[in-house]
This record gives sequence, structure tokens and C-alpha cells, in this order.
Amino acid sequence: MTTPAWDPAQYLRHAGHRARPFADLLARVPALPTGRPRIADLGCGPGNVTASLAERWPTAHITGYDNSPEMLDKAHVDHEGPTGGGGRLDFAHADARVWTPAEPYDLIVSNATLQWVPGHADRFADWIAALRPGGTFAFQVPDNIDAPLHALMRDLAAGPRWNTRLAGVLRRTDSVSEPGAYLDRLARLGCAPDVWRTTYLHVLPGQDPVLDWVKGTGLRPVLTALADDPEARDAFLAEYRDLLRQAYPSAPYGTVMPFRRLFAVAVKGA
Repeated sequence: MTTPAWDPAQYLRHAGHRARPFADLLARVPALPTGRPRIADLGCGPGNVTASLAERWPTAHITGYDNSPEMLDKAHVDHEGPTGGGGRLDFAHADARVWTPAEPYDLIVSNATLQWVPGHADRFADWIAALRPGGTFAFQVPDNIDAPLHALMRDLAAGPRWNTRLAGVLRRTDSVSEPGAYLDRLARLGCAPDVWRTTYLHVLPGQDPVLDWVKGTGLRPVLTALADDPEARDAFLAEYRDLLRQAYPSAPYGTVMPFRRLFAVAVKGA
């Protein structure tokens, strides 16, 4: 899988739809063990949803971690600084593949990131070990690798025109585990887990909105791999666009894109 280059402006074009699952995740997080909590947001992106943590826990010291310089630059400019309740919001570089907390946390949260981290469940033990008793580890990931927007992308990339350029670029089909596997892993690590799936029916406006959506996320490895060849990039996008138009037909009110996500909230035992 290619490490993608990220475009904060493209990602934020659908910020409202992308933020909703994070709000739904936080709604299931219980009270944290300390009055001035320490919180980590692993894979914070441009920081817009990280900032919402300060609304729920205004006294907290919150650090958003990401490995994209472009995303971190945007987060620093738009969101870093003291919060209204006396807490603080800051951002730092970290790679979720190797990040090990250097201090105790009350909450470690990750939003739409772990699907990019091969073997991410093997990292849970280190992260949960860093939680205070009664602390929470919570994450949500897209759980739709079999949806047309991904399947069509994979099929196209594997076709005769593109396979030499794009072999091994995209995420594997096992990048997200089954809900029961996460529940079992978290329970065996001494947590009380709550794991569920939700399918959102996003109604997207404009022309080719599914393509516009995936340009900010799942298509980033392809765009990165073809960045030095604009003609090839545009040709791939045109082929993919035509396939998406058939798979996600438009209606007078917009284009409906079903999008399934997987959620987990795990509270560490006292």
C-alpha cells in the first residue's frame, strides 16, 4: 500500500458528513476518570473533529497526532491553542504504526484512521496499557471495503491498463476486521467493549459527488502514485468516474452513497 499524500482542502469538502460518525462515537464514551483529562486523537487529520473534543471536555489537554505534514499544518493554523474551559489543544507528528504513549491518558480516540494501519489491532495493548483505570479507548473506521466505490477502484487498478502502475497501491480487503474480532481482542485486554456497525445513507450534492468524496480519502494512494503523470491520473479518474456514475446514480435530490462504519468503545477496568 502506498503512503498517500493528503489534501486537507479536498478532505474538508465533505466535513459535515465525515464528522457525524465521530460525534456518534463520542456519544457512547462515558465520563472520564479525571477532572482535567489528558486526551489523544490518533490520526487527527486537519484537526476539525479534534476541536470538537474540547466542546465535550473543555478542561482537557488534547493532542492530535498525525503523520501527514499537510494535515498537521492545517490543524496548527486553524485549531491549536487554549480552549474556552481552560484546557489546551495542540498537535504533533506521530505514526500510528509505532506510536506508544509516553504518559497516562484518560481517552485515546481514533477517527477513520486505523484502516490505513496494517495490523492495527496488535497496537491496542500498548494504547490500553497507557490508559488510566476507567479510561477509554474509542475508534471508528470505514467498514465498506467491499462497497462499489472501493471494489470498482480495485478492479480498475488491477486491469491491464493500470496494473503495472498501481499494483499494491491500494488498501487490502482485510484492512478492517470483523466486529467480533475487535470485541474479543479488547475484552481480553481487560476492557468492557461496546462494538457496533452503522450504515449512513449520505445524500451528496453536485456533479460526481462520490468521486469528489473518495478523492479526499480512499483514492489518495492512486493520486499519489500517479502524481508525476497528470495525463495518466486524469485518464484513471475519467474511467473511474464513469463506473461510479453507474454504481451511484443521481436523483433529483442528490446522489445517495451508502457508507458502513464500525465503532468500538472500550473502557479499561479499574
